[in-house]
Amino acid sequence: MCLPHEKLGGGNLSDAKQIVLDAMKKAGKPVRPGDIVKMTGLDKDEVSKIIKELKKEGKVHSPKRCYYSPVEE
Repeated sequence: MCLPHEKLGGGNLSDAKQIVLDAMKKAGKPVRPGDIVKMTGLDKDEVSKIIKELKKEGKVHSPKRCYYSPVEE
């Protein structure tokens, strides 16, 4: 079931980050933000914001322009 965008604000941002990371891991290859939107049902602006934050935190990287994948732990 897709989560409504309104429920992802504020304190639940860490949940949304986990949803995005899980989608990237499930894809098994570098994905574009639009792919994550299709997989999760999250708002595209929210996904872009989360990817930017995850990249800043070192949890995702961009192997090529506009594609992102989780950093192996």
